[in-house]
Amino acid sequence: MSEKLWGGRFSEKTDKLVEKINASIHVDKRLYSKDIKGSIAHVKMLAHESIITEDEAATIVKGLLKVHAQIENGEIEYSDELEDIHMHVEDALGKITGEVAKKLHTARSRNDQIALDVRMYLKDEINNIIDLIIGLQKTIAQKAHDNIDVVMPGYTHLQRAQPLLFSHHLMAYYEMLKRDKQRFEDCFKRTDVMPLGAAALAGTTYSVNREFVKELLDFSRISENSIDAVSDRDFVVEFISSASIAMLHLSRFSEELILWSSSEFGFITISDAFTTGSSIMPQKKNPDVAELVRGKTGRVVGNLMAIITLLKSLPLAYNKDMQEDKEPLFDTVDTLKICLDVYSRMIPNIKINKEKMLESCSKGFMNATDLADYLTVKGVPFRESHSLSGKLVVYALENKKELQDLSLKEFKKFSYLIEDDLFEYLTIESMIKRRKSYGGTCYDNVKNAITNAFDELK
Repeated sequence: MSEKLWGGRFSEKTDKLVEKINASIHVDKRLYSKDIKGSIAHVKMLAHESIITEDEAATIVKGLLKVHAQIENGEIEYSDELEDIHMHVEDALGKITGEVAKKLHTARSRNDQIALDVRMYLKDEINNIIDLIIGLQKTIAQKAHDNIDVVMPGYTHLQRAQPLLFSHHLMAYYEMLKRDKQRFEDCFKRTDVMPLGAAALAGTTYSVNREFVKELLDFSRISENSIDAVSDRDFVVEFISSASIAMLHLSRFSEELILWSSSEFGFITISDAFTTGSSIMPQKKNPDVAELVRGKTGRVVGNLMAIITLLKSLPLAYNKDMQEDKEPLFDTVDTLKICLDVYSRMIPNIKINKEKMLESCSKGFMNATDLADYLTVKGVPFRESHSLSGKLVVYALENKKELQDLSLKEFKKFSYLIEDDLFEYLTIESMIKRRKSYGGTCYDNVKNAITNAFDELK
């Protein structure tokens, strides 16, 4: 006869290979604290509703606390035979309390139990991630504040486009992170639903008090449908989706840090503490942290594809396939947290090469749009102004000059409306100051954005 907790129906022992593929303890053991906390709430409810006695509940709770201490102290030996964290806890409890431990699982299934554990775990981790995002936002806002006057080339298609403030560029990532934070806050609302009481799929015949458990475990809502409670993991999909978007933002930032730190750009110098060397080339200083974050983005996006594929064709209600939800979930949590944390540490130690950035703004005809705007202000229709400016760029290229290096006489060959005031109009400082539209790169706009960011993060 099988010794499994579910073994009453079976007459043969489980094949060892089946035990191995069936077991999830190597993954879900990290849920032990949530599993025990949920079990304590459940047993208190059972006593409150007179389903078990107060003495029995007190014995079980005391035993569960001892099991928690044993796990914390590394005294529990994990085994594939016991499959998962739930059965390990119940087995350890039985060794402490004896027969009364068998009453713990009254009015409960491992189906609603694991749904509870994962939701409790993810609620905590979402809050941890939100804190890490806020920390990175603070770091970015401070870096922008400390470099408010640094000018850099802005790019489209990785071609020099228009000059802008480096602080403005940084604050673009602040805005991305703000939306990431909002997505996790929204995800928290749909994770914060208490499933215990759904049992296997149809509810339970016992007079359980789900509201009582909800309050003990600090949930805001109770699941409305017992089938849905145990059979869906859309809150996990939503979390990994939000994490994927956050990682995409970090990956884009990584790409720029990698480019900017190269000899070809030379805009920044990343601290030695956040770079590594080459095993063969002594001169190398590689931006490996940024490269790893960029690479780990693919890992998180892969986790999203894994969880979506896992759920896409499952009939209701619970299926064993859903045991595979935790590896992509845990990996996503761990990956996103370390990436956010390392960026919060790395960014303050990045040196900004202000002179190199400014020098790069003086080349590449980045004032061509401003030349067109100048002519438009003088009364030339913009499309015509755009054409004239383009022709002047071609002329300057042929003469190996930048626009600002052309003489007034040369300019007047293209338009009699151009006067000496154009040269001030085409300076980097002037181009920055004139971009006053809300959200633009002028100094006052960026200063206000940074001030607002600090206020938001208080």
